[in-house]
Amino acid sequence: MPLEPYLRGKVYWVKGWIEYNSRPIAGPYRQSTRSTSEAGARDWISEETELQIRKHIVGEERALRFADATELYQPDSRSARQLLPILDEIGSLPLAAITGRLLKNLGPKLRPNASTDTWWREIVTPARAVINNAHELKGTPLLRVRRYDQFERNAQDKRRGKTSRVERVPATRAWIDAFCAEADPYNAAMARFMFETAARIDQAVSLTPDDLRPEKCQVRVKAHKGHPESWITVSPEMMAELQELRPKRPRNRRTGAILPPRVFGYASSTGYNNRWKTICRRAGIPYLSAHAAGRHGFFTELVIRQGVDPVTAARAGRWSDANLPMSIYAHPESDEADIRARFRTRSVQTESSNNDNLQKEKGEMGNA
Repeated sequence: MPLEPYLRGKVYWVKGWIEYNSRPIAGPYRQSTRSTSEAGARDWISEETELQIRKHIVGEERALRFADATELYQPDSRSARQLLPILDEIGSLPLAAITGRLLKNLGPKLRPNASTDTWWREIVTPARAVINNAHELKGTPLLRVRRYDQFERNAQDKRRGKTSRVERVPATRAWIDAFCAEADPYNAAMARFMFETAARIDQAVSLTPDDLRPEKCQVRVKAHKGHPESWITVSPEMMAELQELRPKRPRNRRTGAILPPRVFGYASSTGYNNRWKTICRRAGIPYLSAHAAGRHGFFTELVIRQGVDPVTAARAGRWSDANLPMSIYAHPESDEADIRARFRTRSVQTESSNNDNLQKEKGEMGNA
């Protein structure tokens, strides 16, 4: 018999079979619709009936919709928020009908004033994760998406009147010295620590007293972006500076809870911003984020200023591929005018050398 809703407690349940051409194709059902109203229960019956009929006709792997795939996925809170507008837009589409181009076209529709990098991070990536998770569990089609190219990025930047991927300015030793001269001991030590180790801000603020091995001059940094937790070696001066800091117990601003002791005293990876802006203003130096001061400054200092080979610098900064920091974190510091002058200087020297050779050849011909 077809499904019928019935009330059990405060939630509607369903019982019966789903039929197609007067033949049972799914069931028997005796389960909750998770709805507290009969109208909601009947909507559930309608959607479930449509899904089971599609499965009966084309098979489960081709019948699943994006909405069904999200039921199989277990997102974190951030991914769940990102998926809500995507679900409203393409939730009813079968997974087999969703292409890479379709996902990329959601960007202009859902976030018209955002950059292509934001589209990729907050729309394409979570949607693709849902689809490919269903591929692993149910054998639905695997989806590969080509990233937005430079022409697409430039076109979107022009439409929104804002440039994306603004090049970061790396910290120099002079910047670090000026910053630390004005900063309190905690922020000064944190800036020097990130500049010396290429630690990320989240890794720095997460340090606890248990993460220090003074006898070996080692600091434990948490796992991040696919890299495991690891112990890194710091200079004796850096370790002495860290030991002088009295750990603080910061407060979680959202929950009010008191957190365990932290070396630098910050509760989150964004708590330093306002303080750093004040320090930079008082020191008379441009504001640099922790990422620019630390990770960008680290690689540029070693490779561009000190001439350390990129492979060694990448390993010291915990990059798995030296090509990545070379393309993102190495910032050239030669002035364009100096580069042009090199061509002019070389041209003058070459011309003088050519004239000397010509005079020599004329003298040899005269003697002959």
